[in-house]
Amino acid sequence: MAINRAEQRAATRQALLAEGRRRFAADGYHQVVLAEVARAAGVTKGAAYHHFDSKAGLFRAVVAEVQQQLGEQVATAAEQYEDLWEQFRAGCRAFLAAGSDPAVRQILLVDAPTVLGWDEWRALDEESSARHLAEALTALAAAGIIADQPVEPLARLLSGAMNEAALWIARGGDPQAAEQALDQLLAGLRTQA
Repeated sequence: MAINRAEQRAATRQALLAEGRRRFAADGYHQVVLAEVARAAGVTKGAAYHHFDSKAGLFRAVVAEVQQQLGEQVATAAEQYEDLWEQFRAGCRAFLAAGSDPAVRQILLVDAPTVLGWDEWRALDEESSARHLAEALTALAAAGIIADQPVEPLARLLSGAMNEAALWIARGGDPQAAEQALDQLLAGLRTQA
């Protein structure tokens, strides 16, 4: 059975994304050459430029893919619980644990803010995870589990703290110590029952 052109384009794009992710995670953005990514993916340099326009375009697509997968991991961890508070804690812990994943560390935490710029990186983060954090905090406040307060600044404070802690873990920090600190931080948000 012959592969149609749309399937072939999709397969080429996926091969470039997979090889780009592997190389960006292993070598960092500045050491990656798009022509080498294309060759390793088994496609021409022209095909790489057709799909992504540039190395930066491939990197943006890889960042979006990694962020989406991280968001799915966080959601999956949270869905293991019915209790809203435990869902929130599990999601936060899953995000923090992502700091031990080399792809997340290099691509999302180290390279993305500098390569894409802070504003673009924040916009991508907002689409994939910050919005979910704000939604979880809104649900917790509505249920009386945390104090009723403006959610946006709280979500940004927690997101920033967790991004920094994940980066700290990625650079050799103690994951258990970070998780304990996170639990203490989150416990401080909880209203007294």
